[in-house]
Formats: sequence, C-alpha cells, structure tokens
Amino acid sequence: MPTAPVSRRSLIASCTGLGFGSLALQALEADTQINSLQPLAPRLPDSARKARQIIFLFQYGGPASCDLLDYKPTLHKLHGQPVPASFREQQDRVGGVFQHCKDELLAGPWRWRQHGQSGQWVSDLLPHTARHIDRLCQVRSMFSESSNHAPATYLLNTGAILGGKPSLGSWITYGLGSLNQNLPGYVLLYKVGGLGGSANWSNAFLPAAFQGTQFRHEGDPVLNLRPPDAYLPTQQATLDLTRTLNQRHARQHPAHEQLEGRIASYELAWRMQSEAVDIGELAQESPHTLDAYGLNSTNTSLATYGRMCLLSRRLIEKGVRFVQIYNAVDKLGWDGHDNNTDYNQRNAAQTDQPIAALLQDLDQRGLLDSTLVLWAGEFGRTPMLQGSSGRNHNPYGFTIWMAGAGIRPGTTVGATDDIGLRAVQSPQSVKNLHATLLTALGLHPDDLYFSHLGRDERLTGVAESWEVIPDVLG
Repeated sequence: MPTAPVSRRSLIASCTGLGFGSLALQALEADTQINSLQPLAPRLPDSARKARQIIFLFQYGGPASCDLLDYKPTLHKLHGQPVPASFREQQDRVGGVFQHCKDELLAGPWRWRQHGQSGQWVSDLLPHTARHIDRLCQVRSMFSESSNHAPATYLLNTGAILGGKPSLGSWITYGLGSLNQNLPGYVLLYKVGGLGGSANWSNAFLPAAFQGTQFRHEGDPVLNLRPPDAYLPTQQATLDLTRTLNQRHARQHPAHEQLEGRIASYELAWRMQSEAVDIGELAQESPHTLDAYGLNSTNTSLATYGRMCLLSRRLIEKGVRFVQIYNAVDKLGWDGHDNNTDYNQRNAAQTDQPIAALLQDLDQRGLLDSTLVLWAGEFGRTPMLQGSSGRNHNPYGFTIWMAGAGIRPGTTVGATDDIGLRAVQSPQSVKNLHATLLTALGLHPDDLYFSHLGRDERLTGVAESWEVIPDVLG
C-alpha cells in the first residue's frame, strides 16, 4: 500500500483551523496512508478477497489433536505399549517430549466416527463441531518453535517467541483499519487470557490505536461508558475543550504521535457510548439463539464461553475487524498434564456447542461469507503418557482449522505420523499460517511492514521467508 511521502510538519501546518477529524497525517513509517486522528478508517487491501473480518477462537493450553480431530488407528492399536524405536530416533529439536513422558502410548477412550460428505473422522468429544465438518479446512501438520506456553502463545499471536512484537490483530487493523469507527478495530473476549498476558495482544511499536481492547463478557462490555446523568449536559463541552487544548498542543509539537493517539482515543471513547453498550444487551436475541449458544446451560463454563461467542458475532455484525476469544475460564485451559481425560471432557463440553452455534449463526446471517473463523491452540499434546493419565506439550505436530470466507470447505492439509507425534506431510509453520490469513484478507505479507529501529518489521519476519499454506484458500 505505498504512497508518496508526506511531510508531517508541513501537512499539519497547512491544516491549522480545520476540524478535529480532518488532519490527514502521514503517521506511520510503512508508507501506509493513515489518518492519525482517525487511524481505524477502513483501507483497501492489496487485492480483492472474500475475507473482510476474522474471529480467532484461541484454544489456550494446547488441545490434544489425537483426541479431537486427528484420528490415529495405529495409536489405538498400540495403546499401552512402548513407543516404537522408529519414532524415538527422530530428532527432538525443541526438547522435552520424551524426557517428560513415559515410554507408553496413550489412546483416548472416546469413540471416533466419520461425518459429513467429506467423511472426516471426529471424536465423540466434539459432536456439535462434527455437524459442521464440511465447513472446515483442517491443517493437520502445524508445528511450533517452542514447547512452553508463553513463548508458543507469543509465537501464535505475534510471530515471535519473545514478547514485544505487535499481535496478529494489531497488524491486521494497522493494514486494513476497521469497518466501524465507533468501536475498536481489535477486540478481545476472555476471562483468563493466554500465559504471558498483554504481550499477546499488544500493539508493541505500532501506534496505540491498533492494540487489542478487552470487552467484558458480563454486564457492560466496557466499564464507565454510561456517564452519570448529572454530567450529560456538560460532557460534550468538556470534550470540545479537551480537543481544543490538545489540538493547540499538537500544532506546537507536530511530531508528538502519542498525543495524536490520545486525542483519537478520547474521540473513540465518546463515539463508543453510542454502540459499545448495545453490544452486551442480549435481550435483543431470540430465546432459540441464547439456547443454541448455551447461555442457559447449568454448565457455567459453557454459558460463559457461549456468551463470548455470541458477543463475537455481534461485534462482527457491528463491523469490528478482528475479534479474539480465549477459551480458558480457568488458568489451565486444555493443559492436561495430570488427567488428559478430565481436561478434554471439560474443555470440549465448554467450547464445542458455542463454536458450532457461532458457525451456524454466522452462516444464517450471511456473515460467514466475509468472516474467516480460525480455531487454534499454541501447540498440541503428546501421544505418549505423562504421569498417571496425562499428556505433555507437543510442538511437533498439531491440528488447527479455518472456516468461512475464502476457505476451501471440507478439506484437510498435511498429516502427522501414525501416532500423531510429528508433522510428516506438508509441515506448516506459524509464519505460514499468518501469511495465509493475511493473504485471505487481501494483504501481501511482505508489503505489510513498519520501520522500527532501522528495520522493516513484519508479522511474517524476513521478506519471502513464508509460504501460503497450500489448498486452504479457494
């Protein structure tokens, strides 16, 4: 998205006396034309694509692919037996999977069945998702560069195993803006976020407008958006005075991007009063919709996650560009080291029904044609037993899926070996996943960059170091 360079100082000087939203500034060094006072204004992608928005269903803790979507008859046949030597001889690059596991293979107790016209195998843990299997494109050959939660979570969210890089949602809103100027472009819904905290959704060195904004899943989505009645008559006058003083200071310090970001945040907070409060008012939804998402369930974890999934649909409907939901309602998520069966059953019961309802709801409203849904954890889990009944982290091979806009439905890409330990057919890095998502939105991964400390930073790292995952995009 290159444009001719513009002098910020000369442009601001020429805009003296104009209204607040009309200071069109060259605010970013990536040659992307951004109005720093309206940084979320929508921008055209590099190429026309179906996907316009993304919902990222982050499955924190590392779901066990071999118990959910990656059926391994050999694993079931060898249940309780030592790991065959042919699997142990392969290099353990990241480390830890064999050292912390018993020399014993573990097959889950759940039955597997084929579903849909595609005939894909799905565990009985996911009966609701199974009904939508023909909508999904599964990538069964993902691998990570870390076997620890925080680094692997950073990698999936930011493209780097160390904190301090912009998140996926930040990069996407930086590149495309948003479709509703009265709401943040990047919204998070979680009760417990990923290990490593806010670095997972930080804007880092990108302007502050592109950081993730947490919405609450209960009550008002954002606190303090309802001003006391006594202050309503003077609220506009107060904002006008603040704007005037800030603009005066901005003219004296034209390179002060932090101030410009603060002005923009004040304006957004004012505009959010008209729409953000409405997001959480679920009385507008039908009883059938509330039941479909599980909001009336006696399983409080299911009801909590169902509410977040429903809120994500409402946010997409309002034009938010990127919505991310964390599954965990406790600090562990899918992290079943000590009891694989209990963790799988608890998390599947929490997430399966709401996710299926979300896919159905998006489709019925025509939103799935323009919304890409991503389901992914930071890594998978070992087919070997850990402790008495658990599984360890497995970065070598795990499954993710995508559905919706621009995605080839009912397909699978890649494969793990016969016990589900390593990706052996079409291995795919997280970098390739990010490149695929950007491409689905019409962004060229190499053209989305920001100059920081003398280096052109990208979500996908060094230019031309990525590949779009084959057979995912239609």
